[in-house]
Amino acid sequence: MDRLKSCIRNIPDFPKPGIQFKDITPLVKDPAMLRLAVHQLIHPFLGERLTAVAGMEARGFIFGSLAAWDLGIGFVPLRKPGKLPYNVQTISFELEYGAATLEVHMDAFGPGDRVLLVDDLIATGGTAAASCELIEKLGAEVAACAFVIELDALDGRSRLKRYPVHSLIHF
Repeated sequence: MDRLKSCIRNIPDFPKPGIQFKDITPLVKDPAMLRLAVHQLIHPFLGERLTAVAGMEARGFIFGSLAAWDLGIGFVPLRKPGKLPYNVQTISFELEYGAATLEVHMDAFGPGDRVLLVDDLIATGGTAAASCELIEKLGAEVAACAFVIELDALDGRSRLKRYPVHSLIHF
């Protein structure tokens, strides 16, 4: 994981003063590192019965869609309001620097679906916990959550106690 960690750029004071933003663009630019990250994200779940991968807008789309492709299952985007053209289920939640809302098509999941939630980073866990709740509102089961980066000091994992959590890089 040190190879992956070396591809993460730290941007101080973004998006606001005091935040140390973890920039994944050097990692996704390098095809070998991107391939390694996706392989390591899905490795613990290769024997699991999964029916879909869900990823949160926007960087979760990068890793989530590649994970779904590698697993041979579909990808479901969890989007910001007004971006999906069909009937949606919505959830609003608080973030460390504001509020947010995510939507998913009403027919994206249903009973019997087992979903792997994927995102680039878990900080306080608010977005991930809300995403899990949104998936479950449609009757699906969250099988696990997988993240490229985990900010350990913010303890986001504690908000996901009901699910297995897999993170590649810890800061």
